[in-house]
Amino acid sequence: MKQGTTILTLDNGYHLWTNTQGEGDIHLLALHGGPGGNHEYWENFGEQLADLGVQVHMYDQLGSFYSDQPDYSDPEIAAKYLTYDYYLDEVEEVRQKLGIDKFYLIGQSWGGALTMLYALKYGQHLKGAIISSMVDNIDEYMVHINQVREEALPPSAVAYMKEQEAKGNWDDPQYQKYVDVLNAGYVDRKQPPAISHLISTMATPVYNAFQGDNEFVVTGKLKDWDVRDQIHNITVPTC
Repeated sequence: MKQGTTILTLDNGYHLWTNTQGEGDIHLLALHGGPGGNHEYWENFGEQLADLGVQVHMYDQLGSFYSDQPDYSDPEIAAKYLTYDYYLDEVEEVRQKLGIDKFYLIGQSWGGALTMLYALKYGQHLKGAIISSMVDNIDEYMVHINQVREEALPPSAVAYMKEQEAKGNWDDPQYQKYVDVLNAGYVDRKQPPAISHLISTMATPVYNAFQGDNEFVVTGKLKDWDVRDQIHNITVPTC
C-alpha cells in the first residue's frame, strides 16, 4: 500500500488529506478529536509500532485543517455535514477508499465517539477498537469537568464563568482568560512544541457545532451524547 500522503476525493466531491505510515499486515486507522482537530498527534505511531508490523492510517476529517473546509455559514451545508451520521459514514468511506478491511480503529476524544458508533454500525470490518479519552455519555463527563473547574479556580471565577455562559457571552475577555487557565492546566498540559503552529488549526465551526465554545461547557450536539444503552451491542474486542 502506498506510503505517505494521499488526497482522497469523496463521493460528495470534497477532498480529505490522508497519510499512511509503516508496513505490515496489521492495519490501524486513527481518528482525531476536536471535533475539528487534526491528525498530528498520530504522526509517529507508524514509527512507534514498526516492530509490531502495524501500518498506520490517519486522516483529517472534513472541515479540519489539511482537508477541504466547506462553507458552514451556508445553513444547507451545515445541516448536511455537521452531523454524527456524516462523520460516521465518512470513516467508512475512507476505509473503502484506502482499501483496508479487518482493521483496528483507534479514536481519541471526539474520535472515540466515532469509534463507538463505527463499531456499532460497521463492526463487521473491525478486528478491534480502541477508545481514548472519551465517555459513553456526556452527563457523567459534565459532572467531572465541573468538579475540575471548581477545584482549579476560585469560587468568584467559577461564578463569573457561569454568569457569562448563561448570557452567551463567549467572547468576554475575562471569561476567555479563565478558559485559557483551564486549558493550560487540564487540556493542553504538555503543549508539545513539535505540533505548535503560528495560527490556530482548529476547525472552529465544527468544534462549535458539536462541543460549543470550550471544553468546560457543552452547548452543541454533544450535549445529547449517550450510547450507554447501545454499547453492549459492540461485539469486537474493545478497550
